[in-house]
Amino acid sequence: MHPYDLVVVGSGPAGRRGAIQAAKLGKRVLVIEQGKRVGGVSVHTGTIPSKTLRETALNLSGWRERGFYGRAYRVKQEISADDLRQRLLITLNHEVEVLEHQFARNRVQHIRGKASFVDAHTLEVAKDDGETLLVSGNSILLAVGTKPFRPNYIPFDGKTVVDSDELLDMDGLPRSMVVIGAGVIGIEYATIFSALDTQVTLVDPKSTILDFIDKEIVEDFIHQLRDRNMKLHLGQTADKVVKQPDGKVALTLDNGRHIVTDMVLFAAGRMGATDTLNLPAVGLEADSRGRLKVNPETFATSVPHIFAAGDVVGFPSLASTSMEQGRIAARVAVGAIAKEPPKYFPYGIYAVPEISTCGLTEEEVKERGIPYECGIARFRETSRGHIMGLDTGLLKLIFSLKTRRLLGVHVIGEGATELVHIGQAVLNLKGTVEYFVENTFNYPTLAEAYKIAGLDAWNRMGDIKSEL
Repeated sequence: MHPYDLVVVGSGPAGRRGAIQAAKLGKRVLVIEQGKRVGGVSVHTGTIPSKTLRETALNLSGWRERGFYGRAYRVKQEISADDLRQRLLITLNHEVEVLEHQFARNRVQHIRGKASFVDAHTLEVAKDDGETLLVSGNSILLAVGTKPFRPNYIPFDGKTVVDSDELLDMDGLPRSMVVIGAGVIGIEYATIFSALDTQVTLVDPKSTILDFIDKEIVEDFIHQLRDRNMKLHLGQTADKVVKQPDGKVALTLDNGRHIVTDMVLFAAGRMGATDTLNLPAVGLEADSRGRLKVNPETFATSVPHIFAAGDVVGFPSLASTSMEQGRIAARVAVGAIAKEPPKYFPYGIYAVPEISTCGLTEEEVKERGIPYECGIARFRETSRGHIMGLDTGLLKLIFSLKTRRLLGVHVIGEGATELVHIGQAVLNLKGTVEYFVENTFNYPTLAEAYKIAGLDAWNRMGDIKSEL
């Protein structure tokens, strides 16, 4: 077979964006996907399902309206697992159809099967029917994503003790749940089920959470979780997890604490899905978590024509950044110029409440010794916030005192992942505090919080620039 210009293993955000980019450059591209349908983890068990579950939970529970109608308010009194799945299946089918259409429109070929290296340019593809194919590529992009980390001491059964992939197939909503792991995935699911009035307990061996997020935002987040009676056992480890005869699960923490719950979600990390690729055949080696080391500018591995992008290369493991990594990798792989992306990108955490951040945290600004000032706006200070019945939520802007430029934007609350993009634009365009003070924002909107926060900082800063 004539070699493809680019063979992509995996059709998640990095794989599909890389494949389409190479195809748009007139290259012959093949995508290999081992799942039943294209889309990868992002579409089938990760980004899209979790965000769809979140939106369904908030809508059916009436969460957004409880500021007006009280905590007992419900849109649907009895919410079942089928209610959550119904919207999920509609969304997933739409995502797959869009992706298949994109492949067809750009003449990207794709086959279903499990890929493994034969040599540096050749992959063997094992199909479900037992047939094997050999395909070759001038360049290869590994976008295989990740899978849940499943330690041996956790008695996974797919029903009462589950990982984040299995959670989507639950038979019913648990009355109580213990989430082991306070990373992004664990926190997102813990807060979603809390919004559904499941009694949630969060366990993590670290004494802090979300260390890459501004501490003031994290403190506000933790306050909101405790305010709605979520139990946080931070700095503690689940030493023993035992399924009981009555169907419940018992956990023993390292401090002796005993917890009995209906369901345990283990969400303490993910592993790069590289174990079946036969990496030694090409001289590549994954780390202890199955991740591949790459050049951060080109996403090339130590084998020059083999690239890797997306979650398999580690932090930040976002669908948005994975797409950009895949696009850059594909351009480099086929010999096209790849421009460096803007310095700052937004990080979104789809918890309840949402968190989104872009730029430097206050802690990072202090570490760099930059004189700075902060401006804060609380959503309840905006007319739109009153209209929506918001009691919580805030926007934090950090500015340099010397240059007056925006250094970081941090948002927690309703619509945070949308609102952050205003700050992202100003940040990457090197805008100053005057932008927020002098510009007009639609009224009433939550975006008006930018003006409030800008004025808050401007009032504190005064004409301090001339004094430095």
